[in-house]
Amino acid sequence: MKLLLDTHIWLWSLLAPEHLTRRVAKALESPHNELWLSPLSTWELLVLVERGRIVLDRAVDAWLSDAMGRAPLREAPLTHEVALETRRVRLSNRDPIDTFLVATARVLDLTLLTADEQIIGTKGVSVLANR
Repeated sequence: MKLLLDTHIWLWSLLAPEHLTRRVAKALESPHNELWLSPLSTWELLVLVERGRIVLDRAVDAWLSDAMGRAPLREAPLTHEVALETRRVRLSNRDPIDTFLVATARVLDLTLLTADEQIIGTKGVSVLANR
């Protein structure tokens, strides 16, 4: 399975794995699954660190380098096709990052791994829910 990690799933897997269900933890650990991460998740991490909502044990650049080395993550490209697909995504929370993640999953035919209830019920996207 090809899995696109929502930002919180990626961060929980590294900083708070107790928040992951057994099913999601197994999916992340399975060598049969491809794990994908959007650069927007990196941006969200930077914002969370800047606002003090996440405290890392070292500089964010070093932490990010280590985090990317822990698991083989493929970079989900932000393309014009993804941007166009965002106009077809209807989320009740209207969060632009969530919209881009759903559009990315649709365009690249990925299953979005999330605990976000706003995304879980979205039509037209494959979701593996952390609940």
